[in-house]
Amino acid sequence: MDRNSSIGVFDSGIGGLTVMKEIAALMPDESLVYLGDTARVPYGTRSADTVKRYSFECARFLIQHNIKLLVIACNTASAVSLEDIRSSLDIPVIGVIEPGARAAVRSAANRRVGVIGTEATINSGAYVKAIKAIDSSVEVDGFACPLFVPLVEEGLTEGDIPYLAAKKYLGAMSEKGIDALVLGCTHYPLLKSVIAEVLPDVTLIDSAVETARAVKESLQADSMLNSGESQRQVRYFVTDSPERFVAVGERFLGKKIIDISKVEL
Repeated sequence: MDRNSSIGVFDSGIGGLTVMKEIAALMPDESLVYLGDTARVPYGTRSADTVKRYSFECARFLIQHNIKLLVIACNTASAVSLEDIRSSLDIPVIGVIEPGARAAVRSAANRRVGVIGTEATINSGAYVKAIKAIDSSVEVDGFACPLFVPLVEEGLTEGDIPYLAAKKYLGAMSEKGIDALVLGCTHYPLLKSVIAEVLPDVTLIDSAVETARAVKESLQADSMLNSGESQRQVRYFVTDSPERFVAVGERFLGKKIIDISKVEL
């Protein structure tokens, strides 16, 4: 491993590409390798032991590609597996929950934070725990938005259908005095404009953006940013259906996915 090694990113499926996109935008010289465990998505319906096993298998696969930092770009895996993986590896490991929690606390002038995510993420209480660990005075309300993921994967990110879904889920939040809202699922950044329309006075916290910033800060602290002397590479691996991944993933990234392979873990 050296400073020109890749950053490894894994998710249970496609949503982690929003994190990948923000890392690439913030650090355009960095090589990236992404693993989507599409054969076993979603992780949110699995037991904690199963999620840990899947997460370690993903981490071991990426370690074989000589990565210098690992990003767990999955809320469920971050909630369940982050500390165990972090303690078992000798490279930095960053999840998506802690960066979003820190940004939410910074932005919550009224000490009221909302978190939206899948039912599994909300029920885990991971964001509440992370936010309270930073500032116990902050009040946190969690809201599950189960229709958001299928809407995003079908490309329905603008217009009446996602707006009505957002209004249904988030309409009551304006009455709670929330001044910061964490987008606690990696699919949700694609719905930012619709969510902002429903909650125009609330600061939206994009965990993908915050995670990318945390990655850069970690690499800078360790003097491990890419030197720019080697050619940048971006590779993608999936455990099932590369065609589906490419079709949906290119909407997430806003660019073509070229170097993709199907693998078994």
